[in-house]
Amino acid sequence: MNDAHLHMVFNHFPIIGLFFGIGILAYGIIKKQTILVNTAYVIFIVCMIMAKATMMTGEGAEEIVEELGTSHEIIHEHEEIAETFMKVLYVVGILSILGLVANVKKHAKASIVSFVVLVLAIGAAVLSKSVGTSGGEIRHTEIRENANNSNASIENKEQELDNDDH
Repeated sequence: MNDAHLHMVFNHFPIIGLFFGIGILAYGIIKKQTILVNTAYVIFIVCMIMAKATMMTGEGAEEIVEELGTSHEIIHEHEEIAETFMKVLYVVGILSILGLVANVKKHAKASIVSFVVLVLAIGAAVLSKSVGTSGGEIRHTEIRENANNSNASIENKEQELDNDDH
């Protein structure tokens, strides 16, 4: 397994995990269930760890896809968005650790931590759309913004070739 493969394996969990964590945390806050809040915190901590693993395999994946002919510009755009996403996930993960400790010690400010984590996790989820899309665009050219223009010109060329044959 090379870094590009590992990058693909790791990169999905932080994004999908965030959405599960947000749902569980929101429900836990509404129902005042500390076990659910703690479960969400653990999910966010795992998201942070998996995102770090994704970042660690990113350079190797970049080298591999550049050798396959992918432009450095599109990779660099993804890398910049991923770094911002990672910073937010670090904060979410660290606050989740603090939230776990606050809940275990039954600290009076534990509920404030859960609200802050929820807001930051929602922000991270918004960023996850950009990081996921920009990463997908690296190898899936059909989802790029200019894909329709490219596809239309390819179809026109194919029609011209078909017309020449008749």
